[in-house]
Amino acid sequence: QVRLVESGGGSVQAGGSLRLSCAVSGGTFSSYAMAWFRRAPGKEREFVAGITWGGGRIYYSDSVKGRFIISRDNAENTVYLQMNNLKPEDTAVYYCAAGQPPLVLTTPQGYSYWGQGTQVTVSS
Repeated sequence: QVRLVESGGGSVQAGGSLRLSCAVSGGTFSSYAMAWFRRAPGKEREFVAGITWGGGRIYYSDSVKGRFIISRDNAENTVYLQMNNLKPEDTAVYYCAAGQPPLVLTTPQGYSYWGQGTQVTVSS
């Protein structure tokens, strides 16, 4: 059974940084595309960043491009999201997702496995 466990969330002031981690167990991590999605209060889940199985392709939403960095360590079965220059509008529950091809990296439908989420709160 594949399990995803996020960590690293918390509360920061605007302009601060956080690093989220997502540890994957029970599957072949290197075969999964990985992504981060988020859901803010009263809003629908949205794509944040995604990375292909080998790390050769990376995508970001326009709202985080230039501030967030997604990376993966296939030896550690972990994907990361470095979040810099955080803004209040980044406040949300952040979810890690894993999926195998074929899938569209930026949409949630292709991802088979999800973490429980970690709260990120950015105050002004």
